Amino acid sequence: VRQALQALRAEGLLSHSTKGVPPRVAQPGHDGERAGGTPEPRPTLVALGPRLVRAFAAPDVRIDALCLTAESLIPAVSEAVIGVHSGSLRPESVDVRILLPSRSIDLAFPVAASGEPVEAAAVHRRWLEMRDSQVRVLSRTLTGLRQSHGTKVSVAFRTVPFTPPVKLYVLNGSEALFAYYLVRRTDENGEDVPEMIDTWGPRAQLFPYDVTHGPRDEVFVAQSARWFEGLWQTISEELKLDG
Repeated sequence: VRQALQALRAEGLLSHSTKGVPPRVAQPGHDGERAGGTPEPRPTLVALGPRLVRAFAAPDVRIDALCLTAESLIPAVSEAVIGVHSGSLRPESVDVRILLPSRSIDLAFPVAASGEPVEAAAVHRRWLEMRDSQVRVLSRTLTGLRQSHGTKVSVAFRTVPFTPPVKLYVLNGSEALFAYYLVRRTDENGEDVPEMIDTWGPRAQLFPYDVTHGPRDEVFVAQSARWFEGLWQTISEELKLDG
């Protein structure tokens, strides 16, 4: 019984008891946090920006990301960069590494629902144009800090030979943010885009893990960092843009 109570307290589900006062069910924390300070999962579009802002408060910023496109990263990074321009954030260095799918593979998604070669080529071309344009925007946004604030900036993009079924962000080696891509069929793409099997990353629920939240989170962050590093060092290749 004692061990069970300790486990529940470690998960933030019971309040700490004192002599003569039995433990009680802990109340949820503020701002979507569980008792014990562990944040609840939230949509990527909502959760990623504040996390990057917090990461940019460190003197040396390190961001590793694996994703299908950089769609969610652009507004999140912009939020942090605005903080630098306003003077509330003053990082000395920013090191960003991003893994994206290779242009030469057959993606699992997005794909044309019909499977017709012409439509399949159109969907792949649309994804590639989005990927490359987002890479350019992120590069300009981050390297701009070098000219405006003298920040030491390194931004690198590489490709992997598979379609990521999840997105992962590792921030400063101390926090990992993880989300599943939820695949769906969609025909709301306009007249020039065929019906697709696709996913919308900004809506994906982002699960946060922080090394300060106990051994379970600490191991998850460490394993996430090792997994990313293994992909980066072994099977990834340099990302090349058209034009």
